[in-house]
Amino acid sequence: MIRTGDTIHNPVTGERITFLATSVDTDGEAVVIETVVQPDGCVAAAHVHPSQSERFAVKSGTLGLKTGREKQTLGPGQFVTVAPGIPHRFWNAGDEPVTFVCEIRPALQFESLLETMFSLAADGKTNRKGMPNLLRLAVIANAHFDTVRLPFPPSWLQRAGLVLGAPVGRLLGFQPTYAGEPGLPATAV
Repeated sequence: MIRTGDTIHNPVTGERITFLATSVDTDGEAVVIETVVQPDGCVAAAHVHPSQSERFAVKSGTLGLKTGREKQTLGPGQFVTVAPGIPHRFWNAGDEPVTFVCEIRPALQFESLLETMFSLAADGKTNRKGMPNLLRLAVIANAHFDTVRLPFPPSWLQRAGLVLGAPVGRLLGFQPTYAGEPGLPATAV
C-alpha cells in the first residue's frame, strides 16, 4: 500500500515518482505525485482517464506532452490540465531530467495502478516499453478500467477483449495488482 513520502521507480520508462498526497490523505479526492523522468524517458503508453483530470506542473527541465492531437513543450513554471476522456502521453523533451508535480482528481485506483506497473517493470516482467504480457495486462486493465484505458480501439471493444482475456489471465495466476517479488522492495527511496 502506497503512503505519503513513498517513492517508486520504473527502470524501463525512466520515471521516479514520490507520493506527496495519497487518496487516504485527501479522502479519495486526489493523488498528488512528484515525477522525475530521465532523458529519453516517457510514460509507457498513451492513455485516457475516463473520469479523472490530470494536472501537470513543471518544476524543472522540459516536458513533452501530447493531449489529443496537440503536442506541446512545457518548461519550469508552466502547467496544463488534461480533462477526463482526453488521450495523452508525456516524455522528457530535454537533455536533463524533467521534474513535475502531477495532480490526479479523483484518486480512484491510480496509486494501485502505478505501484503495479512500476513493480512489474522493476522485477523485469514488462517489455522494453514497460508493458506486461497481454494476458497479465488484460487482468490489470480489467480491474482498472475506470481509472485508465487505451485511446483506441473504442472502449466497448476494449471491454469485449477484457471479458475474454482477463479470465484466461486469472487462470494463469495473474492478479490485478502486483507489489513485487517477495524479498524485493516495491519502493525505492
